[in-house]
Order: sequence, then structure tokens, then C-alpha cells
Amino acid sequence: MNDSLDLNEFHWLLAIVQNIDVGVVVLDRNYCVQVWNTFMENRSGLQPKDAQNQNFLSLFPEIDPQWFSRKVESVATLGTPAFTIWEQRPYLVRFKNYQPITGQEEFMYQNTTFLPLRSTDGKIKHICLVIYDVTDVATNRHQLQAANTQLQQLSRTDRLTGLYNRGHWEESLKGAYARHQRYGNATSLVMLDIDHFKRINDTYGHQAGDKVIEEIARLIHEHVRETDMAGRYGGEEFGVVLSDTDKTNGWVFAERLRKAVEGLEVLHNGQSIRFTISLGVADLSQPSINYADLIAWADHALFASKKAGRNRVSVYE
Repeated sequence: MNDSLDLNEFHWLLAIVQNIDVGVVVLDRNYCVQVWNTFMENRSGLQPKDAQNQNFLSLFPEIDPQWFSRKVESVATLGTPAFTIWEQRPYLVRFKNYQPITGQEEFMYQNTTFLPLRSTDGKIKHICLVIYDVTDVATNRHQLQAANTQLQQLSRTDRLTGLYNRGHWEESLKGAYARHQRYGNATSLVMLDIDHFKRINDTYGHQAGDKVIEEIARLIHEHVRETDMAGRYGGEEFGVVLSDTDKTNGWVFAERLRKAVEGLEVLHNGQSIRFTISLGVADLSQPSINYADLIAWADHALFASKKAGRNRVSVYE
């Protein structure tokens, strides 16, 4: 191969490096910039003459110097490439994201390759960084994850109240029951429903009935802890699983909720609607076969509240 052809090939190689749609940076062993392609110039705003012989870490102070040094020295010592992916480290250097389609992302997500470059004497005297813009991939992944999270949320919550639907709530109760069986922690269940709910629907209409259910759910949200599990059991009936709570403290919770509902006024189409709830409380302080026993006990206590005149809390003994 003649010298002229060699020079032409070198020229073509430089043209490719300059115009390829990835960042290409070559560093010497002191991390000083030797090659700075057009991608890097456009994204950083630094022309090659301004980046030349500058320490790469001083140009990008957001890089963790210890991490970067370990990465580069490992590549130089082993003579093999190393990689970073955006899932582990969103970017090597923080560039703004200018892509119109994925403009909602604050910065450019990047994958990076660290390549050892051997000189003619076989020694590794330079390291090449290749920076890939993977913002589209990251954005699509984020959108997919958000959609999956939303679908999961919709699949386990009741649309009207935002509480767990019956299926997911019962699964949560099964889990609480299993933990009690294994660790013996106190667990109680409060079942409640709206007194004379049919009368509310007949008097004010079903939309008013829905508004009443929504307001009950809002109060339940306000009274439960993060570790508790509240769900719409069906119609106007609700269940709240109280973790690390015996039936005595379960009664305290239920009574506080009863009073809050008693003092509630729901306004619908200019009309004031007042109503009450009845509640039943049970815990796992006595032998049981499965989680369904706890539901049956709490329902039994709820029935006792209704039989005794409604608007009260009863405890299963």
C-alpha cells in the first residue's frame, strides 16, 4: 500500500470521526483532550481549540473524579473496553437535550464506551471515549414504565373512591394474615357501611349517593396510616386493615372515624346531606383458620352495630 493511499485513508478516518453522530474524545494518560469531534463541539459549546490539551475532568466538573479514574485506569491496565449504560449512570457528561421529540427530558441520556488505544510500540497511551445519545430509548422506557405503573394502579384501585378494589384489598388482607401467622403481630380489621344508604339514593339520587361514597373514602384516606390498607368491599361497605393494632386500638380508630362522618355535611345540587356509618371491629387474638375468619368476625360486629341502632362501633369478642 503506497503512502498516498495511507494518507487518504487517514483523511477519511478523520472525516468519519468528525461527522459521526456520537461523541468521540481521545484522552492522554493525564486525561487531557487530544481529539474532540463535532458532536462534542455542538453539544458542549466548546470548539476543539478550546478543548485541546484541557483536562477532561476540569471541563466537566459533574464527573466523579474517583469513579472516572478507576474506570480509565482499569481500561488502561487490562487493555479491554469498559462500558456505562444510562440505567446505571444517566450520563457521563451533562448535556442539554435538544431533541424536539424527546424534549421533555432535562438532559441527554448517554451510554459510554471506554476504549484502550495502543501506540505503535504496543503500549496504551490514550483512551477513547465514545458517547452515545440514547435519550429516545430512555424516554420510551420512562413512558412505558409510567404507563405500566398507571395500569397497575388502575387494576388495583376502585375508580370512584381511589381506595383498593375488593380483589386487591383481599390480597392485601391475605398478606397481613400470613405475616400475623408467621410473626404474631397484632392485626385488626374494621368493616363499615353507610347507614340507610338506599334512602340517600332514593331521596337525593344516585349521583348524590356517589358523592357520599367519595366523601367517606376521603375521610378514610385522612384517618389511615401508610401501613394500613383501606378498600371498598362492595357498594357502600368498606374495610380497613390496621397493622400492629389490636381490637382495643381498632375501636379507637373506628370511633374517631364514626365521629368524623357524623360531623360531615355533603353538599349536592344545593342540598345538604348528613348521614352516619356503622362499624365492626375484630382482631386475630383468637384462633382462626384463614383470613376469611377475620372478615366474618368484623362483619358480625358490624351487624351488631346495625341491630343496636346504627351509628356506633361494635367489637367482636
